[in-house]
Amino acid sequence: MAAATPELWLLRHGATEWSRNGRHTGRTDLPLLPDGEAEAASLAPALAAVVFDAVLVSPLQRARRTCELAGLGAAAQITADLGEWDYGDYEGVTTAAIRAEQPDWTLWRDGCPGGEQAAQVQQRCERVIAQALALGPTPRVALVAHGHILRALAGTWLGLGAQGGALLALSTATVSVLGCEREQRVILRWNGRLA
Repeated sequence: MAAATPELWLLRHGATEWSRNGRHTGRTDLPLLPDGEAEAASLAPALAAVVFDAVLVSPLQRARRTCELAGLGAAAQITADLGEWDYGDYEGVTTAAIRAEQPDWTLWRDGCPGGEQAAQVQQRCERVIAQALALGPTPRVALVAHGHILRALAGTWLGLGAQGGALLALSTATVSVLGCEREQRVILRWNGRLA
């Protein structure tokens, strides 16, 4: 039998209008689309069988609603550090539009004018990881949040820093699990659908 290890279950929120059309959605508090609500609800049957030591959720309504529809709302603790990357001047703008002005721009290297840089996002990720690990030697924690912050958190978990999130695609209403293999931090599951 394998030894128990910490598990961070990353749940990305369901679809919003801006996630569907590729607009950077940081602090704009958009609701889920009807099909985004259906995506979120589809997580509930499988998650009902999982016991979490804590459920941490972004304060933004798209994450909170996903948490609720996935059946985890009663245990949810609002966690400001799980808010999405602050895109500053690029809020609501697509990558294609940004690159029309700055052809080699990438969020992961360049960050956002008037918003956050990768180092700032990494500090938030480190705090979330520390909060989860403070629950005991082998906590199982659900983190319900957004695409870029969860990708940055995975990069941070793996020792690649927030910029390591550039290597990890993440779809709406998916579940990813971070854990350990022996003493090494690893990805146990990535970008999976439970339904």
